This record gives sequence, structure tokens and C-alpha cells, in this order.
Amino acid sequence: MSLLAAWTHDLDPCALHAFGRCLVRWYGLSYVLGFAAAWFLVREMTRRGRTRIDDPAKAADLIFAAAIGAVAGGRLGYVVLYDPELLWTFDASPPWWGLFMINRGGMASHGGIAGVIVAAWWFARREKIGFFHATDLVALAAPAGLFFGRLANFINGELLGRVVAAPGEPAPWWAVRYPQELLTGHAPDLTVEQQVELARIADEIAPTADTAYAKLAALIDAVQRGAPGVAERLAPLLAARHPSQLYQAAAEGLILGAILWIAWARTRVVGVAGGLFVLVYGALRVATEHWRLPDDHLAAPEPLGLSRGQWYSLAMIVAGAILLWRALRRNERVEAPKAGADDQAAPAS
Repeated sequence: MSLLAAWTHDLDPCALHAFGRCLVRWYGLSYVLGFAAAWFLVREMTRRGRTRIDDPAKAADLIFAAAIGAVAGGRLGYVVLYDPELLWTFDASPPWWGLFMINRGGMASHGGIAGVIVAAWWFARREKIGFFHATDLVALAAPAGLFFGRLANFINGELLGRVVAAPGEPAPWWAVRYPQELLTGHAPDLTVEQQVELARIADEIAPTADTAYAKLAALIDAVQRGAPGVAERLAPLLAARHPSQLYQAAAEGLILGAILWIAWARTRVVGVAGGLFVLVYGALRVATEHWRLPDDHLAAPEPLGLSRGQWYSLAMIVAGAILLWRALRRNERVEAPKAGADDQAAPAS
């Protein structure tokens, strides 16, 4: 068995520990890195006269607005598209409203994209640079954030891939074993002997835990903290899976980014990058979701065997094709603001 296949996922989702607590998580850090990269890209494009923004410093305004749109849209999108029950879920303890309970479902990339589009509309209206030009800018910057976000998904051991080898069976060289599967509805069936061994390891790690869930959570935490020998003992009890998070990092970050930047460099046509983003992102999501499992409460088969995320992505392909056709038909070129004409409005898209 290869090194990767033999390796049990033991990455710590916490980037910085202090005073017995996690101060910084890789997931939060991925947002910071993604928005920082986006700001740098838009600022450099503006500084070199390749956008309609009249001041490179305003790149920060666009990215700040996009950050708010991505976070708000991502959360609201998850709730509306995948778990609408959270809209009317209220608890007596903070954060009270299910919409803010990020431990239940997290974010949805489709909603985040919608939020960024709203942010681009606001910035375009304020700066009078044209809506489709603003969407081009955020589209060119977005793959960096998507790349870091998918890497954070991998570090967290979430959004698991499909099984390629059952527990205890030889696995392909590219497969990964995730302890996190033990707390999901996607855990594979174990033999009686394997169940007994799992219970034995969990009892050793957390002898005072009063529930099976608490024992398994403590077991996963021990793996992530690098407790000696725990990962090795647990490996034969875990399925080997596609590292779907890495597939999507490569697709949504590297491949999508390369396509957008090449198209932008060759055409400079307003709307091409935005239309291509919607179309290509949707196509890549349809493809990569083949190796990714849906959330537990979405495991029921969808029409034609496609997941709900794939259906949303198919809609994006249609919308992207329409936007791309529109952009190419108009063939409107980007022109940077002329020196001394900061108050002139650029042509609206």
C-alpha cells in the first residue's frame, strides 16, 4: 500500500493554539488568504491600466464588498438552497437563530457567488465602471479564494469523497482515509470484529465520555493532535476515499483560473471573464461532484442521479452560456480611465 493510501488524515483544523483553545482555524485563514490574493490581483490590474477603476486603492473597496457578499451569500445560500428549516429554527442560547449556526451546514459556494455578484453591482454603480466589467474583475480574482477554501475543506476533513476501498482492504495510491467519516452518515459498515476494535480504541482515548458521539469526537481529536499510535490503529477501520476536496481545489482554483486569465488576456472583452466563470465553474462542479458525497441530509437520490449541487451547477452552465454569448455579440472593449479624467464615467455595460 502506498504512503498516501496508508496515511490516515490527521491534519489539525486549528492553525494556532493558545491557552488551551484554538485561536485561528485554517478555514478562517483561507478566507483571509483568498481575499488578500484577490485584492492584490485587482490592484495590480488597475495599477497597470487594465481596468476602468481610476485609483488602485479602490481595489480594496471592491474586494471588501465582495468579502461581505461571499460570507453573507454563502451562509444564506446554504440555508435557502440546502437546509431551509434553519430559517425558522430558534434556540434559547447563542447564536439563537439557525441562520447563524455555522456548525450546522456551513457555507454554500453557489450562494457565495450570488453574494459576490451583488457586491460587484454595488461597486459598479458607485464607481460607474459598468456592471459586467465589475463582474469580470471579481471573476478573475475568485479562483484564488476558491482554491484556498477547498484546501481548507481538505484540512478540515469535510465534504468527503466517495469510497474506493472498504475498511481493511488495499487502497489505490491516491486514496485517503478520513477519521471524520465516523461522525457522519457516510461511515461504512464494519464487521463485528472491527466494531469491537473501534469501541476499544475509543474507550482508551475517552474513558469518561458519556456518549458514543463524544467518544468518537475525542478519538478524532486525538488523531489530529498526533497522539502516538492512534492513527495507525484506526486506519484499518476506515474506508479509503477520493480526496474530492483536492480535486475541486485543482478544478475551481487552478483550471478555472487559467481559463479565465487566458481568455481575458486574449480578448479584453467586457463580460467574457464573468460569463466564462459562471459557465466553466458550473461544468467543473458537475464533473467533480461525481467524486464527492452530499451532506448527510441530502443523501437521498436526486433526479437523473445528479446531486442537488449538480443541478444548481447545470443552471449555471446555461446562464453562463447566455452571458458569454451576450458579451461576444456586444464585443465591448475595456478602456482604462484617461489621466486627468477621473470624474468621467466609463461606458456602462
